[in-house]
Amino acid sequence: MKKISILIPCYNEEENIEDMITSIEAIFKNQLTKYDYEIIFIDNASEDKTREIIEKSCAQSKKVKAIFNVRNFGQFNSPYYGILQTDGDCTINLACDFQDPVELITKFIEEWENGYKIVIGIKKKSKENKIMFLLRSCYYKIVKKISNVKQIEHFTGFGLYDKEFLDVLRKIDDPTPFMRGLVAEYGYKIKEIPYVQPLRKAGKTKNNLYTLYDAAMLSFTSYTKIGLRLATFGGLIVSIFSFIIGLIYLILKLMYWDRFSAGSVPILIGTFFLGAVQLFFIGFLGEYIMAINERVKKRPLVIEEKRINFDQ
Repeated sequence: MKKISILIPCYNEEENIEDMITSIEAIFKNQLTKYDYEIIFIDNASEDKTREIIEKSCAQSKKVKAIFNVRNFGQFNSPYYGILQTDGDCTINLACDFQDPVELITKFIEEWENGYKIVIGIKKKSKENKIMFLLRSCYYKIVKKISNVKQIEHFTGFGLYDKEFLDVLRKIDDPTPFMRGLVAEYGYKIKEIPYVQPLRKAGKTKNNLYTLYDAAMLSFTSYTKIGLRLATFGGLIVSIFSFIIGLIYLILKLMYWDRFSAGSVPILIGTFFLGAVQLFFIGFLGEYIMAINERVKKRPLVIEEKRINFDQ
């Protein structure tokens, strides 16, 4: 009997835990009866009753397992680490807020049985804020165009991964992994399943401007050279432009010594413009340096506080 691992990263999801377990169990009892399964929650140091509810669920069923982190290790490290701890024939990663439709589990497994090592969900539409969805679409198109690796638009990590692919991920020694990029870079033939993203079933989103920016910068620094290229070519263009302007001013001054007065305004404008350009690219280069710094530290992805229902 093949075993399906369901990984559910969570942080402050007390209102969704029990409904998520009930929904998954119903699918396996009614539609996927020939498969064994396990439901693994990896909790990123929740501050509400999430852990208490998970522990209660683990006590009621050995198929429900848990990994508790000692602190919040971020939206990328924790799910990635959790995926690597599964031992099923395949692993399905989905969010705990029901924005990843649970009913697609059946479709994922069907395509997996057809031979696909990776089956992922692609958001074609979303019931979230239309402006936010538009901004996400613009972001994905920009990253896809400038990336060294062909990126997948509107892919959040929701999908099924064969154990063969997970063995590849286990060999990657990256303390700041970007799962979406790794799937595009190292993935086998991928089957995409379109879906409409629903609203959260309960609770509030944990994403904010900072976390979205963090995700954007991780993808930029991991899979693009555009920041470095912009700094190089931008500096060259500004230097040539400044040289031409300076040469024109010098010629005009020599030709019309008594009548031509340059004044201080061009100097001030030029100074502020060049200062702004320099600060922008220093910050952009700093993102690359910070990404390098995180990787050379070789720190663990997460540190566990405890596990529940895992065989020793």
